[in-house]
Amino acid sequence: MLTPRQELILCKVVEDYLQSGQPVASKTIAADPSLDCGPSTIRNELALLEEHDLLAHPHTSAGRVPTDAGHRYVVDRMLGARQSLAPARPLALSLTRREVEEAMRLTSVAISQVTSLLAVVSAPSLNTATIRHVEVLALQPQVVMVVVITSTGGVSKLLTTFDGPVDQGLIGWAGEYLNERLIGFGLGARMLSKRLDDPSLGVSERAFVDRLAPAFGSLACETEDTLYVDGAAHLLSSGGINDITHMDELMSLLERRAALLCVLRAALGESDVYVRIGRENEIPAMRSLALVAAGYGLARRKLGAVSVIGPVRMDYAGAIATVREAAHELSRFVEDAYAER
Repeated sequence: MLTPRQELILCKVVEDYLQSGQPVASKTIAADPSLDCGPSTIRNELALLEEHDLLAHPHTSAGRVPTDAGHRYVVDRMLGARQSLAPARPLALSLTRREVEEAMRLTSVAISQVTSLLAVVSAPSLNTATIRHVEVLALQPQVVMVVVITSTGGVSKLLTTFDGPVDQGLIGWAGEYLNERLIGFGLGARMLSKRLDDPSLGVSERAFVDRLAPAFGSLACETEDTLYVDGAAHLLSSGGINDITHMDELMSLLERRAALLCVLRAALGESDVYVRIGRENEIPAMRSLALVAAGYGLARRKLGAVSVIGPVRMDYAGAIATVREAAHELSRFVEDAYAER
């Protein structure tokens, strides 16, 4: 536990360091009118904060810089106080009547533009979506297309070619049958294939449904979430990554998206914002970086996460406010999408 004065000094070191990127000298802190103590007391408090591993002393004659733990202390103080935080610029994100892919892309672009950091948004997994509508259409006398629309606005289609012309009555019946049997069922549900197995069907109807069934099986197999990433140029040009090895590892991480998805899934268990700073990150490529993320979704179930990745020396207040707002807007978006199914 820190004293109120130590907390104030730590916060001022972090604030000055975030603005300047340079070690903060004791005389800079002592000149602050909100501190009613002399320079010797300030130096003593800075030394104690260094002993607590909240500050570091890069050079003998230099000022102090916050450690990962120092940043964490200040961030936890922000989150614990539930103080009102505002992004540097308003997010201005409107997702009304958007398809899911466009909504996710717009969100990642908006977050990156506001924060000047790398923005990563995970879309709802197909396993969390349900079937909203099925359409069976004859493109040609022998070619039938099945269109599946999900509860989150996703669309998938399958073309099937038959040996001879397909009866229009059979096509119309199949559309009604598939909607009756499948609407509301999850794409990843094991019962999905069983819903299509109806012993009461005639031979021709059953054979026709069997030809269309792969349209749903392929959807159920697409279990990997989709990531929308924007702002890599911001991150690389910010100067936050000084080690070429770390930069190469991060670029590899962005290519191996499964690992990045695991990082974002950890945010789904948090009630508020999920923050990992420097060496708190389990993945080596991110140990020189910070992650700020928030889950979004339905009232009782998180479906995805929005996040920013940047240098440890980032504007945490702005990042937290931005991902909170983006998560709120995406939650409204998916609630409307699911309500329409």
